Amino acid sequence: MKILVLLRQVPDLVEDLEVDDSGKALDVSEIKFKLNEYDEHALEEAILLKERGEADEVVALTQEGEGSEKVLYTALAKGATLAKSIAISGEASDSAQFAKLMAEAAKAEGGDMIMVGVQSVDDRDGQLAPIVAASLDMPCISAVTGVKVSGNTASIFKEYSGGIMAEFEADLPAVIGIQAAEQPPRYAPVSKIKQIQDSAEIGSLSASSSNGASSIEVLALAPPPKGEGAKMLDSGKDLLDVLKDLGVA
Repeated sequence: MKILVLLRQVPDLVEDLEVDDSGKALDVSEIKFKLNEYDEHALEEAILLKERGEADEVVALTQEGEGSEKVLYTALAKGATLAKSIAISGEASDSAQFAKLMAEAAKAEGGDMIMVGVQSVDDRDGQLAPIVAASLDMPCISAVTGVKVSGNTASIFKEYSGGIMAEFEADLPAVIGIQAAEQPPRYAPVSKIKQIQDSAEIGSLSASSSNGASSIEVLALAPPPKGEGAKMLDSGKDLLDVLKDLGVA
């Protein structure tokens, strides 16, 4: 079985984010990017399946660009079998377009399961997994915390609110949105990453955004307005007085 893992670089929210001169996008010239946290969990879950003998290959895929080689070499150092960068012609102006581009690349690569983080800091509605699945006419299950594979069937464990867990069976191929791997993502030592850089090759795929215009137009982007700040209260009585002043107590 072959698993594809889609890896995204996202803005590091530790840094201050600035809007560019157009007022419609982030100024990426000063932004530091890092691997999306949920995608790290997707990669870990895929590698666990390979280590248990439930998968033969784990292929890490990410969009070509600054820092993409580091992401892919790190994935190989953690245990991925292959790594490929995706060269995109044109521009993906919204997350729906980006998902379709990832689906195009995944189709070209071919696989029995596609894993991706359930969401990212720049896509909190978690569109990537379901749109990739719809584009490829595959079933999709998201908010997943565990996967087991037997033959052409996957047992998928999904988390609901209130601590409720459900188990699904899905025929492969399928798209899985991983919320958390069965164990914390492993650490790849710098020495091992450098060793991989000297010995491994990164492949390439391509995708074109010319197959349809974006349905979303960004009119303006701005940081949230700042208020007067928080008021620290010393006791429960102070809190009660504030609530009474607001007419809620």
